[in-house]
Amino acid sequence: MRVLIVLAHPLAGSFAAAVAATLEEGLVASGHAVDRLDLYAEDFDPRLTSAERAGYFDTPYDHSGVEAMVARLRAADALFLVFPQWWFNLPAILKGYVDRVFVPGVAFDHDTAGGRIVPRLSNIRHLWVFTTTGSPWWVVHLYMGNPVRRLLKRGIGAFCAPKLDFRMLTLHDMDRADAARRAAHLEKVRKAAARL
Repeated sequence: MRVLIVLAHPLAGSFAAAVAATLEEGLVASGHAVDRLDLYAEDFDPRLTSAERAGYFDTPYDHSGVEAMVARLRAADALFLVFPQWWFNLPAILKGYVDRVFVPGVAFDHDTAGGRIVPRLSNIRHLWVFTTTGSPWWVVHLYMGNPVRRLLKRGIGAFCAPKLDFRMLTLHDMDRADAARRAAHLEKVRKAAARL
């Protein structure tokens, strides 16, 4: 299986980077092919251009500005997102990746009758999310309603590839996690990679 790992963290030595490296090691050890996309290291521009927005309903939609990113997404069987949750949301660079790459003709088609969008990401069979939060579990789930999970599973996943296997593994209260707790979480990540 070919797995696209998308990492969204500005620091090369971050815990998110350690999670991405652990995933890659585990997947390769299990015989999977891995394409690791570090959005910051590759200097991805998350800003939707005026031309991209103005042409959003053009057929075909012009995604030439992100053609290489689109090709990597189309080549994948699984998409693993690795990022910290900031203010109960995706980092801006990852949101921009979704805005610019999950576009008409790639992730979905517009329904010509004006109904729901038509999914196109049938190649993506697994969408797994590996993330951290600075908040405790109860704040994310009970107070905020786990907005990132809802966005990725019910929004992007359901609308672009409705039959995919969605999973999410989160280390909560990251700012107070000691070395032992972080190591234990990386072991969970390693085991998850081995189960794909």
